[in-house]
Amino acid sequence: MSAPCSPEELRTLFLFEKLDDEQLARLCAEGSIETIEPGPVYSEGDPARCFYVLIEGSLVLTKLSGGEDIVINRTSQRGVYAGAWQAYLRDRAPQVYQSSMRVSATSRFFVLDADCFASIVSEWFPMALHLLDGLFFGNRNTTQLIDQRERLLALGSLSAGLTHELNNPAAAAVRATSALRDRVAHMRHKLKMIANGSLDRASLTSLVGLQEEAVELVAKAPKLTPLEASDREDELGDWFDDHDIAGGWDLAPTFVQAGLDVAWLNKVAATVDESRTLEGAVRWLSYTVETELLMNEIADSTTRVSTLVGAAKQYSQMDRAPYQTVDLRDLLESTLVMLARKIGPDVTVVTEYDPSLPPIPAYAAELNQVWTNLIDNAVQAMDGAGTLTVRTSLDHDTAQVDICDTGPGVPESIRGRIFEPFFTTKPVGEGTGLGLDISWRIVVTKHHGELNVRSEPGDTRFTVRLPIASESAQEES
Repeated sequence: MSAPCSPEELRTLFLFEKLDDEQLARLCAEGSIETIEPGPVYSEGDPARCFYVLIEGSLVLTKLSGGEDIVINRTSQRGVYAGAWQAYLRDRAPQVYQSSMRVSATSRFFVLDADCFASIVSEWFPMALHLLDGLFFGNRNTTQLIDQRERLLALGSLSAGLTHELNNPAAAAVRATSALRDRVAHMRHKLKMIANGSLDRASLTSLVGLQEEAVELVAKAPKLTPLEASDREDELGDWFDDHDIAGGWDLAPTFVQAGLDVAWLNKVAATVDESRTLEGAVRWLSYTVETELLMNEIADSTTRVSTLVGAAKQYSQMDRAPYQTVDLRDLLESTLVMLARKIGPDVTVVTEYDPSLPPIPAYAAELNQVWTNLIDNAVQAMDGAGTLTVRTSLDHDTAQVDICDTGPGVPESIRGRIFEPFFTTKPVGEGTGLGLDISWRIVVTKHHGELNVRSEPGDTRFTVRLPIASESAQEES
């Protein structure tokens, strides 16, 4: 519904307060006052035909991302504008609405045709128009280049770390496989010697039983302290010397690692002819124990490789939809795995996950970028030594993630600036100042959440709060 336009009313809007009477009169002649009922006004991607300035009421701006409408602004502030505000660029930029707008309460707008808006801006503010041109295209190009560089730097750093992490278990598996082949060959040789000896069927059966028992004990072997292991090796070394087994001190660590003790060796001695076949039987059993230990090492190494590959897939969200329901614990764990080498051995990682926290709808790969930035900053703040705490909790209808460190803290004088683009406290060449800015945009703009910091010496925590329900679900309720 249209209504007459009043120059005096337009003058009360901050956008027009400095215009003279003639300019205000032209605006009123070219534009109109429109009352719009609750509902959609225009949609993202449609031809941008009108420039809207809110006089009274309430509007919501949304932007499509991953098939979902993300709220980027919800306001009742007089004078806010939307719509064809890029019309002054004419054919140098696509003249379509950059977002969608809907009205949540009956609202009044000053509405101006896009072509008229472009002409007025060009005529009234020619110098400002050139400045806006440079600002618009310069910022767009700079943001694209810097964001791309940030992603490539992070990818390169993580790829190097992942390669190193994968190389260690892979190399261990190769070494263990080679050693296993050698031990199996020696086992076959010892078995032949035992079979050609004086063992009767009953003794051989008992020895095979002891072999099976040794395999079971390997699986149940206790974790010993270095001092406990040393004491047990001394006991077994003395036993081997007492029974004239050459090189017994070399055998002792293997038997201790497998959880075998003097009492068990006495059972072996009671099974065979001590003077003729005990040493052969002990060495045969030693090879049995070694093969089990080596197979465990191979299993652990290949499991580690599989875990790393799974973490990389979870971290990158490869083959998964951009927007999905995710478990924050899985995302945080995959990020910690990917950053393990960067975190280093002198940082104690403490994880506290709230089991009551449900999965939430989110852009998983982008949240992983947030965790990466926050954890990386925390480790650097602690100079590679301290305690990193990663905590999740449930606060009503919000999921909360805290990344805490025991570093010196963020000085109060700069605390209000750390989310600004290009602001950094790192030396030249070591930081772009975009990590926290990108994180803020992902959390606040894309997920309609919150990102805050609280800091004092020895306790700095960045808190991310994310809605548990999607924006569309919240509106329907």
